[in-house]
Amino acid sequence: MKFLVLWHFDLTRLGPEVARAVMQMPDYAKKLGDKLECRYHVIGSHGGAWIYKVTSNEELDRLLAMSPVYNHVTYKVLALAEMEDPTTITGKVS
Repeated sequence: MKFLVLWHFDLTRLGPEVARAVMQMPDYAKKLGDKLECRYHVIGSHGGAWIYKVTSNEELDRLLAMSPVYNHVTYKVLALAEMEDPTTITGKVS
């Protein structure tokens, strides 16, 4: 299962604790190994876009809860589906 996780923090809440948490994110990403497929900074936003490859919703929940920024950000989690052909999404064969 793949998930796009968009995380964003409100700049008005930025303080030393939040700044430290954000600075720990690259090390956290390394610890995730193959569970983290890729990560991006979203231009014009204070946060990131990470793609996780996990075996279950529970595993994703656990990984997000372990994140240094967990208590400081808002998450938007989107499940991803492969788009090899239309039947992947619709489930119907032409």
